[in-house]
Amino acid sequence: MSHVITDEKLVDEILNRGVEKIYPSREELKKKLMSGDRIRLYCGYDPSAKSLHIGHAISMAKLAQFQKLGHEVIFLIGGFTGMIGDPTDKSAARKKLTREEVLSNAESFKEQASHFIDFEGENPAIVKYNNEWHDKLSFKDIIELASNFTVQQMIQRDMFQKRLEEEKPIFLHEFLYPLAQAYDSVVMDVDLEVGGNDQMFNMMCGRDLMKSLGKKDKSVLTMKLLADDSGKKMGKSEGNAVFLDETATDVYGKIMSWTDGVMASAFELCTEVPMDKVTELLANTNPRDLKMRLAYEITKINHGEEGAKEAQDHFVKTVQNKEVPDEIEERKISEAKMNIIDLLIFLELATSKSEARRLTEQGGIKIGTAENLVAVTDVKAEIDLTAGLIVQRGKRQFVKIVK
Repeated sequence: MSHVITDEKLVDEILNRGVEKIYPSREELKKKLMSGDRIRLYCGYDPSAKSLHIGHAISMAKLAQFQKLGHEVIFLIGGFTGMIGDPTDKSAARKKLTREEVLSNAESFKEQASHFIDFEGENPAIVKYNNEWHDKLSFKDIIELASNFTVQQMIQRDMFQKRLEEEKPIFLHEFLYPLAQAYDSVVMDVDLEVGGNDQMFNMMCGRDLMKSLGKKDKSVLTMKLLADDSGKKMGKSEGNAVFLDETATDVYGKIMSWTDGVMASAFELCTEVPMDKVTELLANTNPRDLKMRLAYEITKINHGEEGAKEAQDHFVKTVQNKEVPDEIEERKISEAKMNIIDLLIFLELATSKSEARRLTEQGGIKIGTAENLVAVTDVKAEIDLTAGLIVQRGKRQFVKIVK
């Protein structure tokens, strides 16, 4: 069994950095951590997409902090709950997924999480799939568990109230999602659950269910959400998420496109820079250099120092200095001429004709040589496909044509 560290400074860092709320109280959880007893904690990740994103990284970093103090960490994959889909903050029901789709999406989750959580060594984190126990529940079991909650509890949630006002449907299975998540805590017999502040209702259901079944007084720790200074959340639903399977260049470039208002939140939640240093950087660094430091620190976690340095050099060269990078993806084309829209789709610079038209009309496509790239805005343009021709989308994507 791993030795538990009770250094008060480290405990206070865990309970303060990036933390929104702690239930039943910060003092109660600190008492547990300072006692020297080893606690079991978890966070759940539904495989609703092929990759985890930076929002997930925030909770994984918090799990890692507890792990380093010697506590038992469970990385839970929603093999069952991922099929239902969490209704939190959703104005309509999520698309239900099959078990095959969910497990396929989750294939790379452990590898991605390993950049934050240690799955080997003296105190390895444990990977579990909640379909292992949910699949065994009978209808009688579900009715019995459901008797611990009321319709009033569920219907009071903000997104359900909004749907009622807009006369949009609320499906019964959406009511059961918090129950399914609550049951995870019971089965794993955890002392603490960690998650984003938007997951507070679901996590508190787990706390309530454990008390109702006479298990224990589970603690809940909610993390702040990555948001700009106006409170707008960064994430998959908002279309500005950074996925953990993206290249270092793409991660760095996406972060450089974030608004200045998200800098303070991002440094606290997404980097390992000490908070006293973060305060100094925010006070004394110009916005451009501050954002470059942020992009470097976040990219470094997933891609290492070398990957972050290469991504930064690429950004400076291609975006700030508007140069063409030395290494460009090459695509072989036998045709002598092709319409600009068809070319963009062939080169995978656009996923549809409508996107290709929009990019072209808005001046987002340039074609030419490294020394002379010219914007093409005519969607009917026929492009002569000579060897060495470069096609550029936006500021960072380049493809060279070879014969």
